[in-house]
This record gives sequence, structure tokens and C-alpha cells, in this order.
Amino acid sequence: MSIKAYYFKCCFWILSGIPIGLISQDRITGKSFATRSEIIAQNGMAATSQPLATQVAIDILKKGGSAIDAAIAANACLGLMEPTGCGIGGDLFAIIWDAKTQKLYGLNASGRSPASLTNEKLNALGIQRFPAYGPLPVSVPGVVDGWDQLHKKFGKIPFSDLFTPAIHYAEKGFPITELIAYYLKIYGENLSKYDGFSNTYMPNGKTPSKGEIFKNPDLAKTYRKIANGGRDAFYKGDIARTIDVYMKKQGGYLNYEDLATHTSEWIDPVSTNYRGYDVWELPPNGQGIAALQILNILELYDVAEMGFGSAAYIHLFTEAKKLAFEDRAKYYADMNFANVPVTQLISKEYARERNKLINPIRAAKSYDPGDLKAHETIYLTVADKEGNMISLIQSNYRGMGSGMTPTGLGFVLQDRGELFSLEPGHNNYYQPGKRPFHTIIPCFVTKDGKPWVSFGVMGGAMQPLGHAQIIINLIDFGMNLQEAGDAPRIQHDGSSEPTGEKMTNGGDLFLESGFNYEVIRKLVAMGHKVGFNVGGYGGYQAIMRDESNKVYLGASESRKDGQAAGY
Repeated sequence: MSIKAYYFKCCFWILSGIPIGLISQDRITGKSFATRSEIIAQNGMAATSQPLATQVAIDILKKGGSAIDAAIAANACLGLMEPTGCGIGGDLFAIIWDAKTQKLYGLNASGRSPASLTNEKLNALGIQRFPAYGPLPVSVPGVVDGWDQLHKKFGKIPFSDLFTPAIHYAEKGFPITELIAYYLKIYGENLSKYDGFSNTYMPNGKTPSKGEIFKNPDLAKTYRKIANGGRDAFYKGDIARTIDVYMKKQGGYLNYEDLATHTSEWIDPVSTNYRGYDVWELPPNGQGIAALQILNILELYDVAEMGFGSAAYIHLFTEAKKLAFEDRAKYYADMNFANVPVTQLISKEYARERNKLINPIRAAKSYDPGDLKAHETIYLTVADKEGNMISLIQSNYRGMGSGMTPTGLGFVLQDRGELFSLEPGHNNYYQPGKRPFHTIIPCFVTKDGKPWVSFGVMGGAMQPLGHAQIIINLIDFGMNLQEAGDAPRIQHDGSSEPTGEKMTNGGDLFLESGFNYEVIRKLVAMGHKVGFNVGGYGGYQAIMRDESNKVYLGASESRKDGQAAGY
């Protein structure tokens, strides 16, 4: 087209009332930081951190499987495709909305510490704190029993069918994404010294690079055994015996009896109401109620008036987090061993009392916990045409766990035991057969007793912060489901920990790129130590139910490889 012709065409558009900016089909709706629009579909939705796993979930839904069936199949694929975050050597938690009973169910599928690892043995070893890697921090992997429990209660198609896609990809191979190749390289450098790791994840002497086709035939065999023999094939069969032999060889304590006696636990989710919306988390040994404690404090303020990204909002959010995490450090633990005052911790009255400690213009160097009498992961969510929804999170901890890779099984064992405290009298003090404090948490939101949003934000201690920020973005700042996840995030490190470390000098505030430098200067003037962090802001997946239009909306994390898809 000539310049003259283009000039007359532009004049036509202007005279017709059509803005020239619209002609190029640029994205013109939503916030400036939004990466894309939400996904919308009628019959089902899946959002996971790997597009191939998302497509597997959709395929299961199309075959008549429930949301829970699809989640299990996707999780099995993620254990293969994203071993840097999850796998059958790890644990699982889930919140399920059952359309038939119109009720939420919670599942704690986390494992316990080895019965043979006594406190006397730890003292004899001179252990001051559990190590991050090796045989000592390994606890019972709970995910396979979790799948079994979920399927028995909510599954529709045969359990064995759920492993077919993962077995196919494990045998035939799949291309490694750029992000997973990056993480595999890092973990390979640290964990290749442990027996079995290199055989599984470095088959050609190095970890696979971006685009390389990766196969895991050992994991295919393990999945096939679970598909044919159910959860007992893992906890009482050849798999359990192989783990027992391997751990003894490595000088570990997890044994066959620990696996054979493992059970998951159905639990009731707990909630707080935030400006008319019920936000649901699972009670400890996880950290989910920290998000509820943060929200209870934030509800005392007009957050919407403060505005997203303002110094006032970021300061308030950070101080509320500090308060909640001091309670997290003191109280959160396995409730079969410790008295955790959940009702008090998430009460509105307690939030009002704790809020009195916040200085509106100055960052605190430290807080004491309330006086009461009582690290990488994957997250996925799926919804089906019957209205069932599942919020599921699963992890090895520290990405690839302990590095312990049992011979010929194709997966690593988790290192959750690292999160125990060795301080006598502490709620989270190590004991044999006890579940350690857990970081991974699923979330669910209902409105007037009906499902609204199923979501999660993976990433160690970032998770409660991520949950609270998503809720605030949706409710206070009016963002849509994708915008709520794309918005730049606030992270605070350095709070006291359930392992015994204490917060000193106020910790460190990290702000993702996208916050105004004038705001950062104000925060520094208020006493916050603002730092730079290239990662660690979590990974988000979400599904929203639009009851008026009878559709689902899906969103996926722009910082990961994820995909939301529907049909």
C-alpha cells in the first residue's frame, strides 16, 4: 500500500470513529501487566504447570472422567515431566468441591517420619538440624495413597486408566521445556553424587537440555505396577521392598514397615470470611492458615482505597505477614502430636489484637508470636461438567527432594524431614511417626455456599503470601482471574521458622518487577530492607466458576510453563 493510500485509509478510520490503535488488533482490555485473557469453557477446565499435562487432564474429562480422575492423571504426568517439582516420592494435599453433596472435602496425604529414627539416635549422631539432602530427612511418600483415596471417593473411570498417558510419555519420551532444563541442570550438579540419580536423570552423562526428548523407562515400569496393583503395589509390594533395600544401603531409616503402615487422612478445611467470600485452607501440619491470618488483618483496612502497588498497602501486607509467620513458627505442626489453636489463630478477635502491634509508618524489626493456650512444588486444578472441582498441590520439597533415587524406580524421595525442629518442647519437635511441618497448601473460595475459585500458588514460604495476594487482587482490586496471577508480587523472607530460626532485623522485602521506584523509596524510608530477587514469587493456576453464565474461567502462571485449557 502506498503512503498516500494509507493516509486516506487512516482518515477513513478516524472519520468513522474507529480508533487507529484498534486496527492492529492489540490487546486492549485488562491491566497493563496482564499476559493474556482468561480461558473460558462450558464443560470442563484444567490448569497445570505443563501444557502436555493439561491436555492429558482434558482428555480424561472428555472420556467421562471426573475432575479428580483428570487431576490424578495430570499429576502422574507432572511427576515425569516436571520432576524438579513433584513426583511419587513426595506428598500431596487437596481440597475437593463435590457437586453431589455440595460440600468441601480436605485430604492430607503427607507422610510421617521413620519409626526407627528415634530422638536418641539423632542425639547420638550429633544432629543440630536436619540436613537438606541425603537419607536422613526422608519421610514416607504420601502421594500414591493420596491418589488412591481421591479415586475411591470421587473417581469415575478405572484407576489403571489414569496412568496410561504418563506411561506412554515415559516410554516414548517428551521434549524438555526450557525452565525444567534449567532446574534439572542445577539439581544435577548437587544431587548426581547420590546413587541412582544419574542413571535416571542424566542418562547421557548430563541432564537433558531444552527441546531434548527425555524418557524414563524405570518410572514407566513403576507406574505400570501401580496401575495394575493399586496403592498396595507401592506401599506393600516390590516398590516398597526396593525402597527399603536402597535406604538401608544409603544409611537411611525409612523402611518397609513405615511404607506398609502409611495412611492418608480426610480432614475438614477451615475458613475465614473475607469481605463476603469464604476462603478455605487445610489446617496444620500445613501452613495454609497463615493466609487466613493475613487476610483477617488486611480486612480491618480499606485496601481498595490504598490502591494496588501503593507503599501503604505493601507495608501493611508485609507487617501482617510478619505477624502471621511468628505464629506459624511457634504453633503450626502435626495436630496428632501438638495442640494447635487453629480456631483462635484464625479468629477475627485475634486479628484485631495482633493488628494493634502494627506501626502504620514504620517496619518492625521483630514480633513475638501470640500468647495462646492451646520450597519448589507443582499445583494443579481441574473442574468437570458435573460441577466437581479439585485444588491439588504436590511436592518433593527442595525441587528434587533428598536426591535419594531408589534403584530402578525412576523417582526421587522427598526430604520433608528437613522441616522438623530439634528444639525440645517445640510444637514441631521431631518425633518418630510424626508428620513434619509442611509448606504446600491448596486453596478454595466459596461465595454464599457455592464454589467460586479453586487456586494455588506454589513456592515454599511464598505460598500463604501468594494466596492472600490473589484473594486481595480479586476482591479488593477487582482484577480478573488471569490478572490476579500476573500482577507483580510481594515476597518477604526472614521471618521466624518452624525449624527454630528467629527473625532478626525485620527480614527482607522483595518486590517483583513492576512496582514504582517512588513506592520503593517510600518503603525504604519506612524501614523496610527492599531487595532484588529474580525468582521465588511462586507458580499460580486457577479456575473460577461463573454460575450466572454456567461457564468456567481458567488462568495459568505466566512465570512458568503452565497452560489453562477447557472444552
